[in-house]
Amino acid sequence: MTFKQKIHSQYLTLINEKINLVQNVLAELKEIGSNETKSTAGDKHETALAMLQIEQANKRTQLAEMVEQKNALQKINPTIIASTVLAGSLVKTNRGYFYICTSLGKINVDTNIVMAISPQSPLAKKLIGLTIGQHLKINDHNYIIEQLS
Repeated sequence: MTFKQKIHSQYLTLINEKINLVQNVLAELKEIGSNETKSTAGDKHETALAMLQIEQANKRTQLAEMVEQKNALQKINPTIIASTVLAGSLVKTNRGYFYICTSLGKINVDTNIVMAISPQSPLAKKLIGLTIGQHLKINDHNYIIEQLS
């Protein structure tokens, strides 16, 4: 398994864990909601039920975003190596590794920190289309592309 494939696999595992966690929270909220409907405590009951419904809606929105991220990640073939930076590229710069897929944060793979960034992020927009050896500057930081995979 290549370094890029390890990264891709680890991000898929991460997003699946996050999805499972939110699904478990939603299941718990559903159970709490069914128990709340049995209570008839007046205004307190109505407020608690409304708060519960808001929390459920927030978690459903969160889940939908995570599923979207997972779908974007699954569309990437980690075996493809391009000569220019594009969505799905793993870019090694003088400032670290960037996996252009979806915004999933940092992970540690083989003692290297990798940052998953969205193709719509300001850094990715500037990186896309560049090749090894090219430079760019963003937010007073200079980046030099050292390797692509």
